[in-house]
Amino acid sequence: MKEYCGIFGIYNNPNAAYYTYLGLYALQHRGQESAGIAVTDGNRIDYHRDFGLVFSVFNSERLNSLTGHVAIGHNRYSTSGASDSPDNVQPIVVSYKLGQMAIAHNGNLVNAWELREKLEDEGSIFRGTTDSEVIVHLIVKSKKRRFLERLMDALSKLKGAYSLLVMTNKKLIAIRDPWGFRPLCMGELDGSPVFASETCAFDLIGAKYIRDVEPGEVVLIENGEMKSYRIPAFESAKRSQCIFEFVYFARPDSKIFGRSVYEVRKAFGRKLAKEHPVDADVVIPVPDSGVVPSLGYSQESGIPFELGLIRNHYVGRTFIKPQQKMRDIGVKVKLNPVPELLKGKRVVVIDDSIVRGTTSRKIVRMIREAGAKEVHMRISSPPTKWPCYFGIDTPTKDQLIASTHSVDEICRYIEADSLGYLSIEGMIEAAGGSWEDYCTACFDGNYPVDIPETVVRQAKKE
Repeated sequence: MKEYCGIFGIYNNPNAAYYTYLGLYALQHRGQESAGIAVTDGNRIDYHRDFGLVFSVFNSERLNSLTGHVAIGHNRYSTSGASDSPDNVQPIVVSYKLGQMAIAHNGNLVNAWELREKLEDEGSIFRGTTDSEVIVHLIVKSKKRRFLERLMDALSKLKGAYSLLVMTNKKLIAIRDPWGFRPLCMGELDGSPVFASETCAFDLIGAKYIRDVEPGEVVLIENGEMKSYRIPAFESAKRSQCIFEFVYFARPDSKIFGRSVYEVRKAFGRKLAKEHPVDADVVIPVPDSGVVPSLGYSQESGIPFELGLIRNHYVGRTFIKPQQKMRDIGVKVKLNPVPELLKGKRVVVIDDSIVRGTTSRKIVRMIREAGAKEVHMRISSPPTKWPCYFGIDTPTKDQLIASTHSVDEICRYIEADSLGYLSIEGMIEAAGGSWEDYCTACFDGNYPVDIPETVVRQAKKE
């Protein structure tokens, strides 16, 4: 599993670019390929974007040049479109008949290929390959007169996941798709409305969380006035919030979908301990996403919690892969066991998921080599059997080990003494709400939106 995108926006603040920079800093975990900020002074939109982490893309001089009182920002991990094309870095900024416009998008459209092909047939020319650019073209080509009408017209054609921030010379608009796949939070900073993918961005800048942007809601801010609208074409859409946000993607100190990520993850661990108990001496997490559910597992089971695996936080995605004879270094450079905590012990290892299984096998071997007597793997989510088409960069179905292997077969493959997954029922109960609130397609294949065959074929090619 890989991160996807984080977005941040602020209205009517003299330090808009700087606060957006800080917001993106807090959301860095959601995307590490590129970052960008667009800002307006009411007359024109200026922007800067580039490949790299937030701190490397922006410096004091660059931020000082982005003057204006309204800004939006974006961190990207590519789930649609080539990661090495500058034209795919967001926010996307364009000039057209009604003025300028900037867009920052988190999510993935399942009908983007269909829409793009139709737009190209009508004469549209695309610079990049992202589905986000499709949204821009739909707005620009709409026959509606006013901007809000154009925007609503474009949104009525979209299917899939999109949390959007749209900025014009005079407006800031926050949008969440009718299914509510991706989180989008609303807050306030000294009278300035702010929006972010997660509330951890508000904590950093001292903003107050107000509420979530609701699924299917369009929040328009213009001339200091905030208005709320509904996307009319999808009023009957079923709420389908991505439960994997709780499992892995969101920061544990964030609040999304109205719930504390920390408390939900701990509840996952408690439920996992009830469903898959084991006689053991120590519970250890695979950091970082396994830490909080490990605490819940430890507290429920009474088995002591220890940090038996230490993560190297300075390893980036550009780590050079070793030769075949040194293949295990790829994991060891990121994780290192503490033999003093593991030697002669029966160890419970908590991780958030198993995707292909190769990393889990290396972790189990590493713990055994450190002297563990038994290694019991516990996963704080159900088996991942189906790919995601709504903004998570997952492998295709044939590459997901749980789609072709039973739990016992996976256990043998990763060389653990036992393996237990959290059930879907237990996960939903721990997350709060009901089945109707969440998308669980990656676990059960029940996609809330029909997936076109062209999208499935394209995913296999990529």
